[in-house]
Amino acid sequence: MIESDRELSAMVQELWDNDVNRLKPGKDYRISLQGKAGDSMAINDNNDGAGYPLFTFVNENIFKKETFLAFISLLDNYESDTGEPEIVTPEEVAENHKFLDSIMQTPTMKIAHKYLVEKHLSPKDETQFKEQLYRIWFELYARRGSSRPDSSGFEHVFVGETRGGRTVIGFHNWIQLYLQEKLGHIDYKGYSVNANSPQPDENKHILALQFSWKNGIKPKGSIFIGVSPEFEFALYTLCFLNSPNERVKVQFSFYDVEIVCHHYNQKHIGTTYPVLLRYQKPQ
Repeated sequence: MIESDRELSAMVQELWDNDVNRLKPGKDYRISLQGKAGDSMAINDNNDGAGYPLFTFVNENIFKKETFLAFISLLDNYESDTGEPEIVTPEEVAENHKFLDSIMQTPTMKIAHKYLVEKHLSPKDETQFKEQLYRIWFELYARRGSSRPDSSGFEHVFVGETRGGRTVIGFHNWIQLYLQEKLGHIDYKGYSVNANSPQPDENKHILALQFSWKNGIKPKGSIFIGVSPEFEFALYTLCFLNSPNERVKVQFSFYDVEIVCHHYNQKHIGTTYPVLLRYQKPQ
């Protein structure tokens, strides 16, 4: 078991405590876990552990908040199939910058920036820091099996991609999951647990699950639920810049979590997501 990173855990706790835009389970949103997902990789199998959508309610007024609005505007800017080159229009570049501008004004991102500057991992100048964030998250690169730039950290983690039309890769964001489910593109197949993982419940902010998207299947994905875009962006940027070993264990709130963060050429995020190791019951 990897030792929990104390210093990083304290930082993540601070991000968590300052995530003022986080939704409250049961109040701002409700999910329906239903059954456990089967082991099958088939789209239309009989192993579906859930006959109903994951989300039963989300207060969409929250999506009018500046960072949510800016985040949601980015979700339709991508071609999901890896191997298809991404064409980035000037409008999309402007939307990327608008999103970064909006999250950089939030307490969570300011805390992350201050820490990264102290660690000499990021420039103090805000414009240069924004350039660093842009490179990490939005610069295109060629994913495995492709010769042309067809992917970015942002697309993979927050939007999702398909490989060969059959397998969903990335897609670790609850807002995209909710919006795609609402459009009828997502079929939630149930929650995922193994012998060592804690049982999920509908008030936890982390969930492992199986779902199909368009014509592809995500056999097991893990996501934060109800957190703000700026929290995830700050957390994953911290882990990417701070952790050379690609897996870091942090403790915050009631969660013991492993943050998996794979680099691409040390310059970009390949993928990143949370894995819930343990849940400490609130007293």
